[in-house]
Amino acid sequence: MKLKKSISAAGVAALLASSLLTGCSPKEETESKHDKTTITLSGWGGNPIEKKLLLDVLSDFEKSHPNIDVKFNQINDQYMDVIKTRLIGGTAADVFYLDAFEAPGLIQTGAIEPLDKYVDKDFDIGDFEKQQLDAFKENGKIYGFPKDYSTLALFYNKKKFKEAGISEPPRTWEELRADAKKLTKGNKVYGLGVMPQIERLYYMAESQGGQVITKDHATFAQNRVVRSFQPFLEMHLKDKTAAQPSEVGSGSGGEMFGQGRAAMVMEGNWNIPFMKDTFPKVDYGTAELPTINGKKGTMSFTVGYVMNAESKHKKASWELIQYLTGKEGMKKWTSKGFALPTRKSVAAELGYDKDQLRGPLVKGAKYATVWQDGPMLPIIMNNFNNQFLSAYLGERPLNEALKDAEKQANKEIKVTE
Repeated sequence: MKLKKSISAAGVAALLASSLLTGCSPKEETESKHDKTTITLSGWGGNPIEKKLLLDVLSDFEKSHPNIDVKFNQINDQYMDVIKTRLIGGTAADVFYLDAFEAPGLIQTGAIEPLDKYVDKDFDIGDFEKQQLDAFKENGKIYGFPKDYSTLALFYNKKKFKEAGISEPPRTWEELRADAKKLTKGNKVYGLGVMPQIERLYYMAESQGGQVITKDHATFAQNRVVRSFQPFLEMHLKDKTAAQPSEVGSGSGGEMFGQGRAAMVMEGNWNIPFMKDTFPKVDYGTAELPTINGKKGTMSFTVGYVMNAESKHKKASWELIQYLTGKEGMKKWTSKGFALPTRKSVAAELGYDKDQLRGPLVKGAKYATVWQDGPMLPIIMNNFNNQFLSAYLGERPLNEALKDAEKQANKEIKVTE
């Protein structure tokens, strides 16, 4: 079995692959009907309300599965580094969160258990949003089930729109650019708040038919990708109608929007509870992102539950994953609106598909580009973002910046092959 190294930590992944191949997996311990089995779930920290909600869901699971206790292990910093180190040392949790962005690299080490053999027809795989589920597939096998997701939508300030004489949110990028000019007031208020990062702009990069990645190598310096970004850069450098949060002293796009420094931003579901808690007086709406070249597009970010291939309690671990990503567990987890359910039936039951603010986010799931494109994406992201920012700031031409970034990315990729 040939394993590739995980690009985000090549040395760690190599050690992982080595340790997993040098011997057989430990035999699963016998789980008596009368003895309780304790399994561990690792995840990162959220806000206090989210953590309480998760603990409530885990408590419900334990009540319905009296032979299983779940210990939640919260990792606050350097999440993936900690997970990989624990996998190497044989101390990783039985079940843990895995971002789709990191999934391909870790799956290829053999550290994650394929889940197909555990699934029965009652689990209803067809109920998941296809793009979110596919993010955890490799060679036809399912290695995780998505617990939640968010797409990007256009958040717009209704008061500022009314003052500018704009009756509805823009439907095309051309309309957005024209509206941004009307909404901009010098350097006090920008029409559009932006995040010049590939994770937010990937769908835009391919809008002219170009490819950011081809066969696990960076190809984002091609002319089609460069042309795709020109309108985005021109809004900042030529029109002076777009700015990133740091340019106005804000820490995020949501904060920039809430402070009134941007009339529009492209943000995810996370911005809705943030606005409610931090800027409750701002009257705003959401809409699907404007089309580019007549095509709808957005990004989608998802996280799944996966099983440690070395877990000694695989049956109990699957029962936990099955509950958390099943209809009952997912409904409770997403009921407060902090995240969107990856099951279509749950989204419909909770009314998110018709919700005034979340509806556009749910609609985007059907055509969104999931933030994942193979095991080399972390290397490509780092190099792209470093050089793209210099072009966004007007320090150098975009084509030159991306050529240098592509060259460096492929140099680093070659080292991992």
